[in-house]
Amino acid sequence: MSIQSQIEIIKSAIGTLELPPNHPIRQDLESISQRDSDQLRVAIFAPFNYGKSTLLNAMLGERALPIDIIPTTGAAIRVQYGDTLETAIQFQDDLILRKPGTDLLKQFAILDHDRRMREDVKSVEVFCPHPLLKTGVEFVDLPGTDDRDAQDALVKNQLLGADVIIQVLDGRKLMTLGEREQLRDWLLDRGITTVVFVVNFLNLLESEDQLRVYHRLRFVAESFRSHLPSGVSNLYRVDALPALRARLKGDSSAAKESGLPIFESALQTIAAHFQASRVTQTARIQSIARQIQHALQPKIRDLESEILSETETLKQRFQIQQKAQGLVQKGFESSLEEFRDWLSLDRLLSQYQIDASLALQTNSFKIWETGDFKRSAINYQQALIKWVHQACEFFDQPRPNQLLITFPTMKQDLIQVQQPDDSSPLDLLLGRTIASIMRESASFLFDDQPLRKTNPQELLETCQDRIQSYFTHFSQLNLAAISQYEQAARPILQFEIKPIASETAKHYQLQLLRSQLAKILEISESHREY
Repeated sequence: MSIQSQIEIIKSAIGTLELPPNHPIRQDLESISQRDSDQLRVAIFAPFNYGKSTLLNAMLGERALPIDIIPTTGAAIRVQYGDTLETAIQFQDDLILRKPGTDLLKQFAILDHDRRMREDVKSVEVFCPHPLLKTGVEFVDLPGTDDRDAQDALVKNQLLGADVIIQVLDGRKLMTLGEREQLRDWLLDRGITTVVFVVNFLNLLESEDQLRVYHRLRFVAESFRSHLPSGVSNLYRVDALPALRARLKGDSSAAKESGLPIFESALQTIAAHFQASRVTQTARIQSIARQIQHALQPKIRDLESEILSETETLKQRFQIQQKAQGLVQKGFESSLEEFRDWLSLDRLLSQYQIDASLALQTNSFKIWETGDFKRSAINYQQALIKWVHQACEFFDQPRPNQLLITFPTMKQDLIQVQQPDDSSPLDLLLGRTIASIMRESASFLFDDQPLRKTNPQELLETCQDRIQSYFTHFSQLNLAAISQYEQAARPILQFEIKPIASETAKHYQLQLLRSQLAKILEISESHREY
């Protein structure tokens, strides 16, 4: 393994550990990493107001570049290493104006009132004491595209000369047609494939929209085959303005939440992959590698424990879901069986035929029907649909159409009953008082067929026939209805429960940490062999 490769592995590990710029390990590595090779150029481009300059300021940890709510960047601003923050403007006549700070940018590197670039400026350079810049990386903050032809031409030329491209995307707009055309015409068709996409403004969306947008952009990014180091993604989320604020305040937790550290770590890996080799002191490298190893190992153990705990929690949740589904299915089957049993014709006749026949003969069938009989039907109905509604809520599924109970229509008309001299069979069956009431009451019709004047025995048999016909219709209609309801409910009750995977970002971070540790251990092995 070359010395340069070992240095870059350590740099990437330092980025993964999120060590501050003034950390002794960083300073030690910087002291042995001086080189005279060409700079690795990283160009940042996007349409106006996508947060390019804000993202770069966040990475630098200070407001080095002008940012505003209106388009500002009007030149290709090269950001290189310097002991102090300083700006150099070179004019077309080769005159160079150099001053501390970056106030010169507001005068010479922004668009004029007509939103045009200054024609008298040849180049703009900013020097910044940032550790990554000291390793031989330079950034180029390009003007926004999709505004003027001159700006677009400048951006296209700068992209062709860059080693790595960072394309900033606006999460609120997905990827526009113009951006896809630029991806094809400005980059892919010109052989530029070392591209990293950074999504900004996702923090301004609702959580569900963030996930939807990120999945969509992930599809776009994966369809573009970036040529990057193995294991490095070409899509990252960075909320640029929150990241800048966090860096200015020194709030590492807020910076992590913005997504900046993971992106910076990946960028360091990318930079390490493309930078030229250099000569360094092997003994100091071994010492730094040993310190990095001792810092990585507890971080890996803590993250492994966190993922294990989260995985166990998700496993328990999955088991609870499976158990709940089993209970719901069992309850549904039981209610379905009870309802069907109640709706069977034999059960209806044995339980209700006598009372229903009496009600028909005494002109009170409708009252009887809407009483206990209807309440029983509704109770069975509610017991069945309760399980389906629970499943819908539990699995977040839409409810099927309501299960409706149908009651056939019983036609009614007045009849007269012959007065017998002796006790009729109806008297014997129901008692003389009830029979007397029946003789004075109205009779009921079914299927629009009037009842002829008849004796009580014939009336009894006719009513029983009509009640049997009523229950036959009732049974057939509602058994068909619950069969149809069952068919609609089955997909909900048998919804496939899938195990929930733990957070992908944590697994990626663990994979990154393990990969860094393996490479650090490889450095130690190579030095022992040496």
